Amino acid sequence: MVGCSRGGGLPAWMTAAAARVDLSGAGGSGASSQPGSSGSQQAAAAADQELGMAERALSAAGAAFVSAIIVNPLDVAKTRLQAQAAGVPYYQPSQMASLGPDAILSDFRCSPSCTRGVIYGSEPVCPPDCFQYKGTLDVFLKVVRQEGFGRLWRGTNAGLALAVPTVGIYLPCYDLFRNRIEDFTRSNAPGLTPYAPLVAGSVARSLACIACSPIELARTRMQAYKEFRPGVKPPGMWKTLVGVLSPLASSSQNAQNYRVLWTGVGAQLARDVPFSAICWSTLEPIRRKLLGIVGEEGDAASVLGANFAAGFVAGSLAAGATCPLDVAKTRRQIEKDTQKAMRMTTRQTLADIWSSGGLKGLFTGVGPRVARAGPSVGIVISFYEVVKYALHQRHAS
Repeated sequence: MVGCSRGGGLPAWMTAAAARVDLSGAGGSGASSQPGSSGSQQAAAAADQELGMAERALSAAGAAFVSAIIVNPLDVAKTRLQAQAAGVPYYQPSQMASLGPDAILSDFRCSPSCTRGVIYGSEPVCPPDCFQYKGTLDVFLKVVRQEGFGRLWRGTNAGLALAVPTVGIYLPCYDLFRNRIEDFTRSNAPGLTPYAPLVAGSVARSLACIACSPIELARTRMQAYKEFRPGVKPPGMWKTLVGVLSPLASSSQNAQNYRVLWTGVGAQLARDVPFSAICWSTLEPIRRKLLGIVGEEGDAASVLGANFAAGFVAGSLAAGATCPLDVAKTRRQIEKDTQKAMRMTTRQTLADIWSSGGLKGLFTGVGPRVARAGPSVGIVISFYEVVKYALHQRHAS
C-alpha cells in the first residue's frame, strides 16, 4: 500500500515532522523511548530534508487544488451570510413595489417554482424574505433555486488561483521554517522548541497572505455579490479586479491607486496569523499523539487518518476562534466606496460590527466557516503528506 514502509511500519517520510518535537521539550516524540527509535528519527528527518522548495510547493498546490473545489460551497455560504449582515441586498431595491400600506414586495421573482409569489399587475412578485438567507442550508437552497446549482462554486477559479499559490507558499515555508527553528532551539534553547510550529506557521502565513491578497479580494467580491440580470454572466476574477481599480483610473497617483487591491489585508493578516498559530500549535501535538498510537504497525491509511483527524480538529478550533476577524475582512473587502474602503481599519470595523450586531454579528457565518475549515485543513495536510511521500519514493528509486 502506498505510504507503508517495507517493514510494515510507519513510513519515515510521513512521520518525519511528527518525530521531531515532544511538547514536554524533551526533543523527541512519544515513540522515542523505543529501542532504535533515535536512528529512525534521524533517518526520518534526513528524508524530510531531501525535498526541495519546488517539490514541497507542488505537493502543497495539489492539496490546495483538491480542497478548494470540495469546500467552495461552504465558502460561498459563509460569505453570503456575512455580506447580508453588512447590508448587501440580494434583491433589486429599484424593483420594489408597494402592495398596500404594510406589504413591500419585490417584482423580481425568486424562482419559477416559488409557491409564495402573488400576481401584482401582470407580473408575479415574491416577498422580500424569499431573498433573505437564514442559515447555511438556506443559502444552499436559495442559491440553487434562484441562481442555479453551479453558483455554489462561484469564485472557484479565484479560489484555485488563490489557494494554489497561497498554500504553495505557506506549507513549504512552514516546513522549512519549522525545521530550522527546531534545529536551532534544540541546540540553544530546548524549552522553546515546542513553540516552533506556532512561530513558523505565523511567519509562513504572513508571507502567503501579503502575496495573494488581491486574489482574496476578488474571490470575496465574486462570492458576495449576485447578478440580477437574467442571461448575463457575472464578472470573473480579472474583471472584478479591474472594477476595483476603475473608480481610481482618472487619478494621477497610479502607483498609490494599486493599494486598493490590498484592501482588507490588515484584517486578513489579523485573521490568518492567529488562525495559523492556533492551527499548527494544536495540530502538531494531536498528530504526534495519534501517530504514536498507530505506532510502527500502522499503514498508509492510518497515517492519513491521523493527519486528517488532527487537521480537522485544529482547523475547526482555529476557524471558530478567528471568526470575528473573518467577518471584519469580508466587510472591508465588499465595501464598494473605494475611498471609504481605504480609510477603514480593522479595529474600527470590529467596533462597528459590535455596535450594530453585538456578539452575534461578530460570529456571523461561523457555522459554514468552521464546517469549511475543518475538512479543508484535514484534506490539505493529508494530501500534502501523500504527495511528499510519492515524490520522496521517486527520489529513492
